[in-house]
Amino acid sequence: MKVNHKKLAIVFLYTLLYVLSFIITEDYLNKSDRTENNSELTDKQVSSMANKEKFKLGNEVLFEKYSSLIEGKKIGLITNQTGVNSKGESIIDMLYNYKSSKLVALYAPEHGIDGKAKAGLPVKTYTHPKYNIPVYSLYGDTRRPTKDMLKNIDLLIYDMQDIGVRTYTYISTLNYCMAEAAKYNIPIMVLDRPNPLGGMLVEGPVLEDSFKSFVGVDNLPMIHGMTIGELAKFFNRNLGSNLKVIPMEGYNRSMIYEDTGLKWVQSSPNIPDIKSVFLYCATGLGEGTGITQKEFFSFIGGENINSKVLADKLNSANLKGVYFVPMNINNTEGVRVQIINYEEFKPFEAGISILYYAKKISDFKIPKSGKDIVMFDKIMGTDKIGEFLEKGYDPSYIEDYFKEGLDNFKRQREQYLIYK
Repeated sequence: MKVNHKKLAIVFLYTLLYVLSFIITEDYLNKSDRTENNSELTDKQVSSMANKEKFKLGNEVLFEKYSSLIEGKKIGLITNQTGVNSKGESIIDMLYNYKSSKLVALYAPEHGIDGKAKAGLPVKTYTHPKYNIPVYSLYGDTRRPTKDMLKNIDLLIYDMQDIGVRTYTYISTLNYCMAEAAKYNIPIMVLDRPNPLGGMLVEGPVLEDSFKSFVGVDNLPMIHGMTIGELAKFFNRNLGSNLKVIPMEGYNRSMIYEDTGLKWVQSSPNIPDIKSVFLYCATGLGEGTGITQKEFFSFIGGENINSKVLADKLNSANLKGVYFVPMNINNTEGVRVQIINYEEFKPFEAGISILYYAKKISDFKIPKSGKDIVMFDKIMGTDKIGEFLEKGYDPSYIEDYFKEGLDNFKRQREQYLIYK
């Protein structure tokens, strides 16, 4: 049998690149703040260590400094498995066991109170097996708490971890609950949590009014750079609820999630770790195109894709903080996205670049809105992305087109920011 040495060399080369990319990524995750030598800490490391020592979540600050705000209240709690303190203790348990108030109802978002339901599947209302209180579904027959669900409630409290992207529906649930709280004259309190992508990164088109949906409830860019408490203040400009945000301590806008010292709690079935949080917006944009993600958003590919060509084009684009490895997973050609610098990586830029080059290679069909708005446009918040991809406009043109709207949003959000 004749051996094709050229092909063997190519296979060996890409296998080596793949292994090296994993080593680089793991090394970065373990040593994200590099030192000049082993004997000295950088200013960044010293600052990060100090922040971790003094950092406190909103739910911790509530019990330490603002417990008087819940004294004697009958509380309805909007939460899920991410609603924990820095020790991993559930806000459900903390409020139920707090003797000066009474937890009387829970409200579950998409994926349920335990975060295990698959995306898009309805969540059921039931009685909590331990505390014998109702767990009302806000992702079933209704996505808003009804008047009946809110009876006997003196105060609504929201405590859930967001991932910093407009399309993630936990912020939509917050918006809807704030609207109903205003309607029924019930105060609402938001226990603040960090934006895992940080407070400096702002990317993507600002959602246009005609594309509002449950995956885009307000005029936000794809990546908004706001905490859940800041988002609540932003939403309230239109809702007029009786809102109180309990801020974090020891948090600033330059911090990404690892700087807080918190352990990531799986926020939904496909977001098990912080890497998937950063990749969600990079590989999750191709709804309806056939260019789809796999393996917790770490891989993207589709029909008629040449993985080597796609990887070469993406790597030649010199996107900061990321490297693309050609892969074939279950007969799907595509690329594995390796983040090598979390602070430089821009998820939406990467996502649009992937779609742009994939379109060049495979000429996939762009979903188009007509009488009904297609999910692709709902996610993008506009139909312009699809139009530009179809016309072959490159990522730099797309970024420039949306820059004015993004700059306007940055100015608008200033009045709602809590942290420097």
